[in-house]
Amino acid sequence: MANIREIRLNAFDMACVGHIQQGLWTHPRDRAVDYLSLDHWMGLARLLERGLFDGLFLADVLGVYDVHGGSQDAAVRHGVQVPLLDPMLLVPAMAAATRHLGFGVTVNLAWEPPALLARRFSTLDHLTQGRIGWNIVTGYLDSAARAMGLDRQMAHDDRYDMADEFMQVAYRLWEESWASDAMKRDRASGVYADPSRVSRIRHEGRQYRLDAPHLVEPSPQRTPVLYQAGASDRGRAFAAHHAECVFLNGGPKPHVASLVKDLRSRAAPRPIKAFMGATLIIGRTAQEARDKLEDYRRHADVEAALVHASASLGIDLARLGMDDELPSAPSEAIRSNVEALRAAAPRATKRALIDRMILGSRQPPIVGSVEEVAATLVSWVEEADIDGFNLSRTVVPECLEDVVAMLVPALQERGRYKRDYAPGTYREKLFGAGPRLSAPHPAAAVAR
Repeated sequence: MANIREIRLNAFDMACVGHIQQGLWTHPRDRAVDYLSLDHWMGLARLLERGLFDGLFLADVLGVYDVHGGSQDAAVRHGVQVPLLDPMLLVPAMAAATRHLGFGVTVNLAWEPPALLARRFSTLDHLTQGRIGWNIVTGYLDSAARAMGLDRQMAHDDRYDMADEFMQVAYRLWEESWASDAMKRDRASGVYADPSRVSRIRHEGRQYRLDAPHLVEPSPQRTPVLYQAGASDRGRAFAAHHAECVFLNGGPKPHVASLVKDLRSRAAPRPIKAFMGATLIIGRTAQEARDKLEDYRRHADVEAALVHASASLGIDLARLGMDDELPSAPSEAIRSNVEALRAAAPRATKRALIDRMILGSRQPPIVGSVEEVAATLVSWVEEADIDGFNLSRTVVPECLEDVVAMLVPALQERGRYKRDYAPGTYREKLFGAGPRLSAPHPAAAVAR
């Protein structure tokens, strides 16, 4: 009998009111406005662990969405990913409330030295007992660059060149600085660690200089589980070299399948898992799901969705007429978002974009009875060769409660979803291998 691939699920969230589906925070049952409370995040983590989710994938940005109309006002007015908390600070509380759930945190490497970011991830790897992952991003907002004292961000491909060097330094800090036998913890002799087994990392590069040891003793995974979400050609090259998991936009199945095939080919023989963004509206019946969709649609905010799209596309959509095509020249924002829209619509116009904004985002939801939604997810895995889904929230917590109460059992009945967590760290749960990266990943080349 052929091996049946189990579907992996991450919740996709952000420490703000309006993440992907804009406007749904106004729904009377939505609790996104509780994002300032640790109880909110701990409750979310417990819910996801009951549903055997692999992880909570936390997005982040370091600027405001001020491309639309040339102003930040609409983003602030509608709560479009602002105000926004630092997601890394939420993880310890959620880890304390769970035992198995992984946490994939988006952190922009462009604005800080490798030593500082490496220390924070090592700290979280210890505090979560090996359940931390990093979504590697280089940023796409000029507003973030201005917040850091620059006029604009670095060019798209140059940002990836910088990221390659950053990763070289980070791998050396995590994997090389402390030998596996450095820790003694010998009370009798008073020796906590053997200094001969701790190395200073020396690096002289184009972007970074370093002459220091890593400040944190070896953590369970050393290097966190590595996610990457860039689907441009340069982004795919970076992902194939560094990432263990990739996060893809949706679109026509042939388009997604071609991206996955390309990524797996570039990364071979190293395994790589592909997660696709998805929004689910689930009912006990198809009619119940359609009714739920119409209820939600009354709260969707198209203007807020255009604010988000303008920033991520790098195009001021406020200046375009409804039937104007999106500019074909590449921007310095998320190029793969433009490519995905062009793949999904005959003409990439503002009207075509708005037509896709059913729930205040450009990601059309999957709507149906639990059996229909389960069948749709299975078809994506079989036809596009993806491994799982990053599920963006609609009305919380009920959207995830529906997944846990209805979808998970339906997938389990089909043999498509685990019935318990595997032991070990986040990496061990995902790949069934050891807690540390192994060859041919570049981190393994400097491991000691």
